[in-house]
Amino acid sequence: MQTIDLPAPDGPIEALLARPDTPGPWPGIVIIHDALEFGADIRTHVTMLAERGYLVIAPNLFSRGKARCIRAVMRALWFTGGRNHAEAVPVRDILAARDHLLADPDCTGRTAVAGFCMGGGFALLTAPHGFDAAAPFYPGLYGDYRTLLEGACPVVASYAGLDPSLIGAAGKLDRALTDLGVPHDIKTYPRTTHGFANTFGSERLLRVVGLGHDAAATADAWRRIFAFFDQHLTA
Repeated sequence: MQTIDLPAPDGPIEALLARPDTPGPWPGIVIIHDALEFGADIRTHVTMLAERGYLVIAPNLFSRGKARCIRAVMRALWFTGGRNHAEAVPVRDILAARDHLLADPDCTGRTAVAGFCMGGGFALLTAPHGFDAAAPFYPGLYGDYRTLLEGACPVVASYAGLDPSLIGAAGKLDRALTDLGVPHDIKTYPRTTHGFANTFGSERLLRVVGLGHDAAATADAWRRIFAFFDQHLTA
């Protein structure tokens, strides 16, 4: 895994890039971090996906600063319902990451987008923009789901059953994708909390505020995702 300066329309940003040890070409995955940090957790996922045989890039959406940048990224996710979200800076960054993979001669030309929490929301927002599959964990959309997802690629989504921040979100996503005729696999893990597929250093503190890792749910979610990717990226 290496850190690169990723060219993007609004200026270069930091990104992690990892290549499998096996001979290419490989499908590509853009994986997007959560709202808490761009750190050890996303590095773990980048490494894991490369070991599974994917060319992986993780753009740091917070590259352009601290608090002000974080607020701007979150606003881009929250206020997407009434405008062209493809013009939002984080969306342009994500699409630049995808284009970086496609320009690599060792990429097969098929790509997926995945993400957690905030990153899951952006994975859904970018699903209509040229990806072959999307794999969001506990994503939320802020606007009309059907409008935002028109033209979306196939979606495999994973939700937590004990997540008060996303009550009804899985149902909204399922109905929108069904209405649009988009292939999808949506599953809610009943006894899990928001962030169940992530690991952070202060796990005890996170459980106090209602977050926590669940190894069994995480393993099942990735099993579903890899089966979905086998169908839509490598078949």
